[in-house]
Amino acid sequence: MRGWIAWLLLLAQASAIISSPDQQPLGSHSDASAQTGADKHAVESFLDAAGGQEGAAFSQPGMRPLLHAKASVVDADMAKGHDFVDAAFAELRKIPRPPRRRRESSGIFGSVLRLLLRTIPTGPVTAPSQSKTTLSGPLLNAVEFLEQAANQNNSDALYTLAEFNFFGNYSHPRDLGAAFKYYHQLASSHGNTTAQYMLGLYYSTGIGDVVPRDQGKALLYYTFAAVRGDTRAEMATGFRHLAGIGATKSCETAVKYYKRVADKAIEWYRSGPPGGMSWVSQAWRIADDDGGLYGEGASASSAGMNAFKPSPNSDANAAIGDVIEYLDLMSQKGDSKASFNLGRIYYEGQRGLDHDYELARKYFLLVASRYWRNGRVVDNAKSGIEKLAGKAAGYLGRMYLRGDGVTQNFDRAKLWFDRGDSQADALSRYGLGLMYLHGYGVKENVVKAVELFRVSADHDYAPAQVQMGQLYLDQGGTEDVRIANNYFELAARYGNIEANYYLAELVFHGLGREKLCSMALSYYKSVAEKAEPLVSSWADANDAYEAGDYDLAFLEYLLAAEQGYEKAQTNVAYVLDTIRSKLPLSELLRKRKDKSGLLDNPALALIYWTRASRQANVDALVKMGDYYFYGIGAERDIGKAVQCYTGASDYSQSAQALFNLGWMHENGVGLTQDFHLAKRFYDHALAVNDEAYLPVTLGLLKLRIRSAWNTLINGSIHSIQDEPKKKQDWSLSEWIANFLEDDELLYDEDYYDDIYDGTIGDDGEDPLDGVIESALIIGITGALVLLLWWRQRMQQQHVQNNEAERQDQRQPQGNAVNPEDAFPAWAGGGMGL
Repeated sequence: MRGWIAWLLLLAQASAIISSPDQQPLGSHSDASAQTGADKHAVESFLDAAGGQEGAAFSQPGMRPLLHAKASVVDADMAKGHDFVDAAFAELRKIPRPPRRRRESSGIFGSVLRLLLRTIPTGPVTAPSQSKTTLSGPLLNAVEFLEQAANQNNSDALYTLAEFNFFGNYSHPRDLGAAFKYYHQLASSHGNTTAQYMLGLYYSTGIGDVVPRDQGKALLYYTFAAVRGDTRAEMATGFRHLAGIGATKSCETAVKYYKRVADKAIEWYRSGPPGGMSWVSQAWRIADDDGGLYGEGASASSAGMNAFKPSPNSDANAAIGDVIEYLDLMSQKGDSKASFNLGRIYYEGQRGLDHDYELARKYFLLVASRYWRNGRVVDNAKSGIEKLAGKAAGYLGRMYLRGDGVTQNFDRAKLWFDRGDSQADALSRYGLGLMYLHGYGVKENVVKAVELFRVSADHDYAPAQVQMGQLYLDQGGTEDVRIANNYFELAARYGNIEANYYLAELVFHGLGREKLCSMALSYYKSVAEKAEPLVSSWADANDAYEAGDYDLAFLEYLLAAEQGYEKAQTNVAYVLDTIRSKLPLSELLRKRKDKSGLLDNPALALIYWTRASRQANVDALVKMGDYYFYGIGAERDIGKAVQCYTGASDYSQSAQALFNLGWMHENGVGLTQDFHLAKRFYDHALAVNDEAYLPVTLGLLKLRIRSAWNTLINGSIHSIQDEPKKKQDWSLSEWIANFLEDDELLYDEDYYDDIYDGTIGDDGEDPLDGVIESALIIGITGALVLLLWWRQRMQQQHVQNNEAERQDQRQPQGNAVNPEDAFPAWAGGGMGL
């Protein structure tokens, strides 16, 4: 009864919030423009405290910006206490900002130094617990001011205190219980959508044991925020309807929420400079740094069909710092290809390396100057430099077109694009196409733009393929839609966000394609997850993890995991994992420390292993089996473990799952003890991953010994048996045809020529070999003749002995007549009687 009352109260609260005309939905990072009144004043105060750079605090652990997902709330309560909020922000300005985390030194010496430093036992693996931190100085003053404002129900103060206690901003002690209290008050009194989303997170995960896990309440709070436009809540709600968490699976409902996010994502992408927004993807599995959940070669993510096998001279497995150091050395020696690759790395950015447009421009200009100088081609330029120079010109033109690291200048952009076009560079032609299509510094010329896009698309350049798809789609004809769809599919191979969005729209509306809800959902989800800077906290999570603050990294990954990111779900489970199959050397050498209470949650780890496995993560499925096998996070259930291992083995990617099934058959754990089936699974594991040779070989050796002993004692276990050779049943016509083919082969002179060519009478043979061979043949022949003679001699002797025995048996007994005496009478015609 109490449960029903609670639900009715929550529904009443939701109705009041939704029907309130004064409440504005929380968007995401881009919703700051909608903020007004005291809320905007608070944001401006924070930006002043951050030095006027909105994104500056995003990249620093412990300095989470207050602007992040801040709700727009305009009411009388906000005006109360804003003086205290201003005073609090003034105190926060006095706190020095922590230095930006620097990328670790590269090179062999830097790597060795880092390894030595990490092996020194210097303290706990994780960052010191913030619960022991005491407030003092400006932070203490700021918190006191904020608490006074919160007592007056000021929404800015409530939000800031909640963030302080949840994320530990400015080294504030983390108190999840206090954060829940502030979020709950903010959601109840002001309808703050961020607070509603955070309450959903609490009920979904049960973190900190503040509230018990309740997936129904979690979905309710997520839905409250999603209905009012909170981007993260929309993704979380869509994922729950997709996976059936706290609700019945509904593709249509999931598509509705993911489409909203995808629409926002594509609008944000197109709001950037010509060519769209650019960013460095931060979403990755931290376990992949060590080769996957089970280590290099043992994990499905780094073995079998997913294994990357570079050439011996490849730098595919090198750290980005080592690659840059090597390329820089080669560039200094005049290697233009190394210079171009350096420019591209700095321009596009990579994991652990932000954009550096200044350095990118330097290297691109270096390559271009080796082919063009003073507007003319250099005399006696090196062979092959023209293609690299054309590509460098394309990047330089793009930088001037977009204003990346330079002042936007369409004239200089066209100059560089024209140079790249002279070398058939696809990027340059795409850039020129954009300029003629939209009239950037030139007169609009759609026909010329289309021709440039077409040529660039023919070189498999994804953005140009998207432009061609758009142009054909605008025509509206059936054949035009078909061609547009083909272009979008080509571009989608490279993960182009616009291509995925167009495909989602085509499938969702059934335009030129079959209308399939599941396929549309997949495309919309991909678009939503690609817009990382808009919807997720990946950058904060990665920075915290690399800084060693695993508690904060866990919380940040948890936010992304609730939004449906499979990689974030894997990261959450990995951080919580209690049975690491592979530990780095530094962790093996140092004294192990117990995890913090926040990270000691195996039940939650199992939940996220399960969710990641449902998104086709094979290693996560194997991990599920391990947890059920050992009874971690749930009661021990060998049957479920078998189901997990069997499901992972069906992909024919996880040698670990196949090996586990072989071991279970060998020992009769959860499966029938059968040595023959165990051998089959061991063999299959080796076939899937040849790096499993050593464990499989040792396992087979032990298995064969056990099987031989079982056969010797006539045991009841099914021993290893030779696989029966399958006999092919031939019909009479097939038998005759095969016989005739063999007969033709018998008389095929070319066949014999091929067999004996170069083997008899070869000039390269040693004459002594022929003498020895002849002697051996003579010897063998003589031995055969001797054996035949001896055999014949023995047979004759045996016949003579038998004849003698028969004669002895015919000898007359008593009055018997002597044949010799009777012969003359018989010869004379008488009877001899």
